[in-house]
Amino acid sequence: MAGMPPATMEVNDAVVQCLVRDQRPDLADRRLARVTNGWDNATFRLGDDLAVRLPRRAEAVSLIRHEQRYLPDIARRSPVAVPVPVHAGRPTSDFPWPWSIVRWVPGAAAADVGPAGRGPAAEGLADFLRALHVPAETGVPVNPFRGVPLLERDAAVVERLGVRERYPQAAALRAVWAQTCAAKAWDGPLMMLHGDLHPGNVLLTDDGSLAGVIDFGDVGAGDPAVDLAVAWLMFDAGARHRFMDACGPAVEEDTWVRARGWALILSTALLSNSDDNPRMFAVGEFGIRQILED
Repeated sequence: MAGMPPATMEVNDAVVQCLVRDQRPDLADRRLARVTNGWDNATFRLGDDLAVRLPRRAEAVSLIRHEQRYLPDIARRSPVAVPVPVHAGRPTSDFPWPWSIVRWVPGAAAADVGPAGRGPAAEGLADFLRALHVPAETGVPVNPFRGVPLLERDAAVVERLGVRERYPQAAALRAVWAQTCAAKAWDGPLMMLHGDLHPGNVLLTDDGSLAGVIDFGDVGAGDPAVDLAVAWLMFDAGARHRFMDACGPAVEEDTWVRARGWALILSTALLSNSDDNPRMFAVGEFGIRQILED
């Protein structure tokens, strides 16, 4: 059974309450409730409009710092809400890593909404990516696993597709992978990326339009095709084509081909590592179906 990475440190409500009380006593009387444990971070809601975000493993410490550094500028450009940090937490004897208090972004995760209910967000998500994808400033980190040339992820994809019981469609998926790897590599400037754009990190309003985007731990610089993979991870064929049209002519055909390759990378990552998370497993299954039906 393959599950999400184990935590180096699991934090409980008492630890989070102490951190907030000691560093933001003005917020100490707010109700605190655990929301989720992700692969990298634990999130607690703090009152109605804030959340506390803490690394749950050592590898995620730099990701929290990246969010603190780059999210304020992204928020200034974004047409929708993002979890802007309002406090950069300091390590303590109870919790040895940096942590954040961020704006709570309301909305229903697209992962919890059926494919038909996600369609109204297509144009809004394209607008968000057009605002996000600007040339990165000098010093913005390049994530070694996201936004890099596809061939750098070849070993991981080949290993995953080698598990026949999990991937009965492996032959067809290998053909897709070969096609996407043959596309022209990104030769433009390194662009600002979300890096982990899937339905679990996209929030919707009651009518299905885009409410916000969360979880910027993989924010960095690279090939924008990694974010455009959301076309297959989130939308069925009709909404996908509307999303692609809304992204505009600036996105070249080869970039869409690479984006399909990134959809394969991310879908197989979810399918191969989410046996303990049915919600993310379902996102991976949906992505695989869309890749093969396209």
